[in-house]
Amino acid sequence: MGSLASAEKPHAVCIPYPAQGHINPMLKLAKFLHFRGFHITFVNTEYNHNRLLKSRGPDSLKGIPSFQFKTIPDGLPPSNVDATQDTPALCVSTTKHCLPPFRDLLSNLNHDGPPVTCIVSDGAMSFTLDAAQELGVPEVLFWTTSACGFMGYVQYRNLIDKGLAPLKDESYLTNGYLDTVIDWIPGMKGIRLRDIPSFIRTTDPNDIMLEFPLREAERARKASALIFNTFDALEHEVLDALSQMFPPIYTIGPLHKLMSQIQDNDLKLMESNLWKEEPECLEWLDSKEPNSVVYVNFGSVTVMTSQQLNEFAWGLVNSNQTFLWIIRPDLVSGDAAILPPEFVAETKERGLLAGWCPQEQVLSHPAVGGFLTHNGWNSTIESVSAGVPMICWPFFAEQQTNCRYCCTEWGIGMEIDSDVKRDEIERLVKELMEGEKGKELKKKALEWKALAEEATRGPNGSSFSNLDKMITQALL
Repeated sequence: MGSLASAEKPHAVCIPYPAQGHINPMLKLAKFLHFRGFHITFVNTEYNHNRLLKSRGPDSLKGIPSFQFKTIPDGLPPSNVDATQDTPALCVSTTKHCLPPFRDLLSNLNHDGPPVTCIVSDGAMSFTLDAAQELGVPEVLFWTTSACGFMGYVQYRNLIDKGLAPLKDESYLTNGYLDTVIDWIPGMKGIRLRDIPSFIRTTDPNDIMLEFPLREAERARKASALIFNTFDALEHEVLDALSQMFPPIYTIGPLHKLMSQIQDNDLKLMESNLWKEEPECLEWLDSKEPNSVVYVNFGSVTVMTSQQLNEFAWGLVNSNQTFLWIIRPDLVSGDAAILPPEFVAETKERGLLAGWCPQEQVLSHPAVGGFLTHNGWNSTIESVSAGVPMICWPFFAEQQTNCRYCCTEWGIGMEIDSDVKRDEIERLVKELMEGEKGKELKKKALEWKALAEEATRGPNGSSFSNLDKMITQALL
């Protein structure tokens, strides 16, 4: 298929939701489609396009023949160029403002050729379904959440109808109400309200973050197919339940494992990190013993208070473990992320601090023995497929659901209380790296790693063959 003449090539327009954790997996999928013979147009917002140029260099988005980058505006006023945008504002803006410029882009692409034959859109950009319908082309929605997280959003309507959400008042956050077990969600056993994606924890029935995922999940039924960056063995019960409710579902993960089978240097040079990566992290890890380093990274959106930053810092100091800690410039809410000088002095022999790093390579490095994470889905699936057990501090959205599955269903994580305290960090980090529980989690993590490898191995691995099926059954 890679040898199709240009005029015959199918043309996929790939459009991620404009945040780091959505752009990364969409770019991987776009590369895979290109490798399989598709012409690709990859659509970023102007804001993120400029951030990518800043972090990767002025030539980084020139593309290659038959893989081009285009932009549409996000409808938001200009803001600080090195920070994650406000999620609720972005959800409102993309829904309200992005369809007309997206339509115009498709029209221009069709005018300039080759004609657009399909759209691959982020699940949270479902306005694109209207454009696909107008053009008469198939559209696949790529939900970059876990399947269990997506099922959580799918249940928002039922939770509201049953009076379980929104919360009656603020006291319901702390009075034990969130421990209510929800025993009627298909494919999800023993789930509590606190394990449902966190936007239900509002007292406002008109909260945009209650309405937005609810609407996007319902609109998913209009897609030609849904895809998830997961694998069948990991989430089979919830996937079985979802397949009764939605168009065809294809699990094609872990995507980065599938990508490693593509030998194409031009594609490898195209990356999507919005912060400048510091590759010296890998050189530093090379000097460390196997399984000796705790990797700490709270992803691209999590923010914390300076008090919480301090608790994490002193917990790491007191654990006496070697660590690599990624601290984004905008990690602390409304303030600079500055650590106390005593912390830096105390840990200079056994700690490395960096602003951003190539995470997949870090997690698969033999020196890394544990991951202190916010449980975003990319981080979680990368950790699963590297065989690295986790300490979980979920921040928002479906991270709470991912945490529940890591700790309870998959046996590869331990949860930190959201009200973080240094003693608990110290205890859990020691337990993960030196204790009996840590050994059990590591053993289980290696079993999941083997299953992830099996799923992505061609030609019979479930994710490998699902990607083929998705292309032939949904896109062509």
